[in-house]
Amino acid sequence: MSTYVYGIARAGADVPEDLTGIGDPPRPVRLVGHAGLAAVVSDCPEELRPKRRDLLAHQRVLTEAGRRTTVLPMRFGSVSEDDEAVAAVLAEHAAHYEERLDRLAGRVEYNIKAVHHEDAVLHLVLAGNAELRSLAEANRAEGGGSYEQRLRFGELVARAVHDREVQDADLVRGALAPLAEEDRPGPESTGWFLNHSFLLKEPAAGALLKEADRLQRDHPQLDLRVHGPLPPYSFTE
Repeated sequence: MSTYVYGIARAGADVPEDLTGIGDPPRPVRLVGHAGLAAVVSDCPEELRPKRRDLLAHQRVLTEAGRRTTVLPMRFGSVSEDDEAVAAVLAEHAAHYEERLDRLAGRVEYNIKAVHHEDAVLHLVLAGNAELRSLAEANRAEGGGSYEQRLRFGELVARAVHDREVQDADLVRGALAPLAEEDRPGPESTGWFLNHSFLLKEPAAGALLKEADRLQRDHPQLDLRVHGPLPPYSFTE
């Protein structure tokens, strides 16, 4: 049976005896040790799919293990052929894992995604763009304007909103990055204009959260979705 890997810790780490992970029924969690390291693992179901139940189980195992020691979190779906293959990987990359364990000790990740409040950002771009205001007034004077006029106006608004997204992404990163030890961009998506993760010691999180709140108060067009504290997924290669 293949082995599912949740994360990697130092040798001597332990997990609760009754801790279970993915699967239906949930598989018991155990440790595979080698080269001064220990992988947090369980048996892997024959069919592994990103179901909510298993995603939450993966997160729960990392949270429970992380309460006791520093853990390098693996992303959901990290599977090895068997325990012996896991031990071989620990041996092959021991120096790298040791370095990252030292770097991430006592640290957590906060992920921030930014979107715009639509009405607020439209008001902002219109207020700052005389050409757009003139076009909007001209279209209103003509009963809404022709199809071509409405199309041109829509294209200009979309371009202005995009420019504002770039500006506000720089604003958020510039304000929050100095409060973290490391920061990294996340995958792009149409659901947000900024997806960025910050690594910091957990006691320092208050300053980052306070600054995120200030940004939203001072810039009403911003809607910042803060997720954390999380295992430092984005900082584990």
